[in-house]
Amino acid sequence: MEKEKKSPVSDVGAWGMNIVSSVGIIMANKQLMSPHGFAFGFATTLTGFHFSVTALVGLVSNATGYSASKHVPLWELVWFSLVANASITGMNLSLMLNSVGFYQISKLSMIPVVCVMEWILHGKHFSREVKIAVAVVVVGVGICTVTDVKVNAKGFLCACVAILCTSLQQISIGSLQKKYSIGSFELLSKTAPIQALSLLVLGPFIDYFLTGKLLTDYKLSTGAFFFILLSCSLAVFCNISQYLCIGRFSAVSFQVLGHMKTVCVLTLGWLLFDSQLTFKNLLGMALAVLGMIVYSWAVEAEKQSKVLPSHLSEEDLKPLKEGISESPLKDVVIGESKV
Repeated sequence: MEKEKKSPVSDVGAWGMNIVSSVGIIMANKQLMSPHGFAFGFATTLTGFHFSVTALVGLVSNATGYSASKHVPLWELVWFSLVANASITGMNLSLMLNSVGFYQISKLSMIPVVCVMEWILHGKHFSREVKIAVAVVVVGVGICTVTDVKVNAKGFLCACVAILCTSLQQISIGSLQKKYSIGSFELLSKTAPIQALSLLVLGPFIDYFLTGKLLTDYKLSTGAFFFILLSCSLAVFCNISQYLCIGRFSAVSFQVLGHMKTVCVLTLGWLLFDSQLTFKNLLGMALAVLGMIVYSWAVEAEKQSKVLPSHLSEEDLKPLKEGISESPLKDVVIGESKV
């Protein structure tokens, strides 16, 4: 696989881009879709706009030679796009049919689901420290976001579809990059047009089912048009950074560290929109951040443990290294010392 250039600076840059663009798009969409804002309640169609602009950026990038188009079988791209679109639709339906509390719980459950799917599909195992850190993050985010929890049969089914499809989509991003030796942006530029086309065709019907309103009846103002453009621009960075982060790390890391966005959204909501920030919220945010720090440390420790055999310390290896450097090399065939 053509690995993306990895360095601590570029890793931080990828995470920083994802957090800033994700939080920014949430703030922009809140203003665009809120009844107190521009009341543009067509979330699925808006996602189609997002992928259309992303596809256009990919097309321009390939045409100018900034990126190269690599072959990926069409059936794999279509399958991936169907899973990704089912994830988007499932999330929208889950939010409509369930309480906000249950919706947040379903999002939290993606972390353990991704871990289980990684284990089933790729045989990946996680250390005890990583499992503890994941649990701390889930508890922390749960404390600061989950309120009322109400669920019904249809809502539960939609939440299950959303969780499974989102988890599978995020795992597939990394596996497709490895399988076809393709970079993050190149893969995104191939999947974005398919997702854009399907969401633009089906989106208005899904949104009508969700809201009872037709897109053609919406009166587009200058302010709404500006926020749609802003949302689409931020979506390009959000999509690129998501593929970058999962390609560099893993779907589990993306889920765990991605909850930093939840902390940022709560904080900005308090600063910009006068949202209430209680002691419960602060406690949950502190636990979540602590869990993310422990998770980062545990993953790094896991990587270091694979460099040397776990049963041999540096002290144990020292005599072996000295013995090798001091002993003369012998020709394997004639048995003579090469001195």
